[in-house]
Amino acid sequence: MNKDNIILGIESSCDDTSAAIIKNGVILSNVTAGQEVHQKYGGVVPELASRAHQQNIVPVIDLALKNAKIELSDLSAIAFTKGPGLLGSLLVGTSFAKSLSLGLDIPLVGVNHMKGHILAHFIQEEGFEKEVPKFPFICLTVSGGHTQIVKVLSPLRMEVLGETMDDAAGEAFDKAAKLMGLPYPGGPLIDKYAQLGDKDRFSFTFPRTEEFSYSFSGLKTQFMNFLKKGLKTDENFIKDNLEDICASYQSHIVNYLFQKLKKAAFSENINQIAIAGGVSANSYLRSELKRLGEIHGWSTFIPKFEYCTDNAGMIAITGYYQLLEGDVSMQNVIPNARMKVDE
Repeated sequence: MNKDNIILGIESSCDDTSAAIIKNGVILSNVTAGQEVHQKYGGVVPELASRAHQQNIVPVIDLALKNAKIELSDLSAIAFTKGPGLLGSLLVGTSFAKSLSLGLDIPLVGVNHMKGHILAHFIQEEGFEKEVPKFPFICLTVSGGHTQIVKVLSPLRMEVLGETMDDAAGEAFDKAAKLMGLPYPGGPLIDKYAQLGDKDRFSFTFPRTEEFSYSFSGLKTQFMNFLKKGLKTDENFIKDNLEDICASYQSHIVNYLFQKLKKAAFSENINQIAIAGGVSANSYLRSELKRLGEIHGWSTFIPKFEYCTDNAGMIAITGYYQLLEGDVSMQNVIPNARMKVDE
C-alpha cells in the first residue's frame, strides 16, 4: 500500500455520476455529471439513469484524476457506492470499480451511501482544518429517498434511532412541487419561492408517529387535498399564493423534522447535532438548525452545499476510514439496493 492513502471514490446510486480523489482525508477533486434526461419525465427513470452512468463514468473519473493531478498508479484503493440506491445505477459503479481494482491490484471498498452522507462532515480541504463533530453525535439525514435520525458512535459505528415509516421528506417536497406544476426537481424551487412567502399563512397537521419515527405519505395527501380545496373556489389559487404555500409547507416539514430531532437529542443527552443528505441544502432547514443550536446550546454542523447532494467525495472519505480499519470488499461483492445505514 502507498505511504499516502489516496482513494478514488465512485458514486452512482441514482442519477448523478460522480468521482472524487481524497488523500489522507483531504479532498483533491470532486467531479459530478448530472442527467438532464429525467426532467421531462418529472422524476428519475431507472433505465435511463443506468444508461447515462455508462456514458458518464469514464470521462468523470478521468477528469477527477486530472483535477487532482493523480495517476492511476498512485491510488491506494477504489471506493464505490454499494447501496442503497437504484440497482441498475449501482451496478454500473460497482462493475467499473471491481474492474479497476482488479486491473490495478489494489483494495476494493464497498461503501454504504447513507454513511457517506453522514461522513461528508469529515472531508477536509487543503489549506485549513475544518471543525468536525465529536463522537457521539446525532445526524438528521434527509434526502429524496431517506429520512433518518442516526446516532454516530464512530466513523463506522452508527445506530438508527428513528426513520420514516413510508415516504421520505425529500419526496414530500418533490411531490408537492409536482402538484403545483413546478418542474423537476421541485424541492429547490419550493425553497426559492418560500424565501419570499409568509410561512404562517397556511397550516397543516403533524402525522402521529411513535418516538423518533416519521411519516410523510399522509402529509402528501393532506397537501393534495389542500390544493384541491383552494382550486375549487379559485382557479388561480396556486398561482396567486405560490410563495405563501411554499413557505407554509416548507416550514411545516422542517418543524416536523426538528420536532423529532430535538426529542432524540434530549433523550440521548447529546449536544453535537448535524444534518446531511440532499435536503440539508434547504435554506430554512439550515437556518433553523443554527437557531435551535443557539437556543439549546448545541454544537451544530452543516455540510457545504457540494457535499449535500450525491457526490463521490462522501464515498471517498468513507472508503478512507474503512481502509484504515481493513474493512474492504471481495471481488464477488454485489450491490444492495436496500442497505440500512447500520449494515
